Amino acid sequence: MSRTLSGAAAIVGIGATEFSKESGRSELQLSVEATQAALADCGLTPADVDGLTTFTMDNSAEIALARELGMGELRFFSRINYGGGAACATVQQAAMAVATGVADVVVAYRGFNERSGQRFGQVQNWAAAQVNTNGLDNAWTYPLGLSTPAATVAMQARRYLHEYGATSEDFGRVAVADRRHAATNPQAFFHERPITLADHQASRMIADPLHLLDCCQESDGAVALVVTSAERAKDLPHPPAYVVAAAQGSGRDQFVMTSYYRDDIGIPEIGVVGRELWRQSGLGPEDIATAVLYDHFTPYVLMQLEELGFCGRGEAKDFIADGAIEIGGRLPVNTHGGQLGEAYIHGMNGIAEGVRQVRGTSVNQVRDADHVLVTAGTGVPTSGLVLGR
Repeated sequence: MSRTLSGAAAIVGIGATEFSKESGRSELQLSVEATQAALADCGLTPADVDGLTTFTMDNSAEIALARELGMGELRFFSRINYGGGAACATVQQAAMAVATGVADVVVAYRGFNERSGQRFGQVQNWAAAQVNTNGLDNAWTYPLGLSTPAATVAMQARRYLHEYGATSEDFGRVAVADRRHAATNPQAFFHERPITLADHQASRMIADPLHLLDCCQESDGAVALVVTSAERAKDLPHPPAYVVAAAQGSGRDQFVMTSYYRDDIGIPEIGVVGRELWRQSGLGPEDIATAVLYDHFTPYVLMQLEELGFCGRGEAKDFIADGAIEIGGRLPVNTHGGQLGEAYIHGMNGIAEGVRQVRGTSVNQVRDADHVLVTAGTGVPTSGLVLGR
């Protein structure tokens, strides 16, 4: 029997709070606001929702969100591990629940005060003290000072530069493209604040070879997405963004941000996701009009382009050299400004931008965006989506 998820479900509603450095509200309040906005966007109500998905790292319980919004009975709830790697998997879980009849309307949400509250970019002692295997893994590196996301990525970034002859300026071109797109996005924290390559190179060093402008923001805010069946989606206000493919992936000998002991210390987990997305959808890189690539750190955007098949191994520096990832290029990337330019909401704002591209409502709209690729956090077990009209 042939089984497929492709086209069975769609994202029909998107909602977000403003993106700031000091929200002044609880994380639960942020998630409530984003969910209200997403439901209003698609003309549904809290009473229609019978499923919720989020991250294991989210501090707002599904039942708390349901109570605050008056959702009533829930038939499905699910949480995904591995930080930013969970983003697209929340939609995958929602789509699978809808496609199998487990739930009718599922909201995927993520809300946090990641700047005014717990700042991810700083050393987090709890990460090495967790009573689980992630804590055990972190305990090998934290006492030696390898204890921030930038520090762990710097190891892989330096190896990438050594292996392929890339330079810090190649990383900088990603930041410049993101900020150029953010500059025309009124919702972006860095609206009207583009940067130049010289700005990137002059920014202070965080963890060699990563400059400040290689690193994503720390943001306060929330994003919510409403998923329902393809059939129901036809009767709702906006053109549906169909879930053409959805996948998760983990590489061999995978660790959380410190997979240094395998032959390839890059990000092969996104290669697993990419191959599965192409298999499910019957598409390939040549069919993608625009991509939202998880940009917690600029080197990982180059590595993703290679793992996903847009160019060969070590060729991303040449692929992006002529403006290919900017509006008007052959693969515009992060047209909302990405997590470097719009906000860092653990990748959920990137999924919302994918929906806008499919709808044709992005502030940096790409022509003929029939299929949009969206990825989640890399360096950890991750996930991805192909959204389509």
